[in-house]
Amino acid sequence: MADSETPLAYQPYLDELTAFATVEGKKADLLEAKAEYWRLTGETFEDDKQFEMRMACFLDFYLFDRASPPANKSPAQAYYEEQLRRGPPEQANAFRSFTETLHGLFEVRKLGRGMVRLRELFSAKDHEVTERRQLAGLEKGDILEARLIPFGGHLLFSVAFCCHPKAAYKAIRAEVKRRKKAEPNRMPKELVWDCAKRALKTERYRQIAVEKIYDFENKTI
Repeated sequence: MADSETPLAYQPYLDELTAFATVEGKKADLLEAKAEYWRLTGETFEDDKQFEMRMACFLDFYLFDRASPPANKSPAQAYYEEQLRRGPPEQANAFRSFTETLHGLFEVRKLGRGMVRLRELFSAKDHEVTERRQLAGLEKGDILEARLIPFGGHLLFSVAFCCHPKAAYKAIRAEVKRRKKAEPNRMPKELVWDCAKRALKTERYRQIAVEKIYDFENKTI
């Protein structure tokens, strides 16, 4: 794999997008987006073990998913369109990647040399992710929240993850199956957010069994 296709190859473009989306004039929208994200996934504090990773997840949500005023588009979509207006489409291709990210709950199907095969739980579609680093602690069968970025002919991980405890796997799979059958029109990302909230609870309340925290019939979590 060429250096231009390494997992960090998109970083300079992401830095440019982040600068565009976080200028002083957008501070109010950024704060509103953070409050919205905390409502969806649970508020995170600086002394939480997951704080830095949750902030990375929030930034992904803000850049790639959330429609921001006044254009009602994600910053990624707005910046890509701005790049198209500035010059030929080929110059904007790197920024188009940020409008095509895949975010969801995935099961690890295979860990190979330079690659990770993931299965998105709702679609049951497999995705081959190029990854040259050793991902510490990741094993076949694990379930995680991740975002995949198409770049340079590869799918690459964003830096934001939420790994779920092994004791929760059975409950998560069962809830995916239930929602697909009973609530087919419900957005899969709602379960992504729900699981993120429960993952945070498992870190804070270690005296409570993981299976109880991931009891999706329990509406008080």
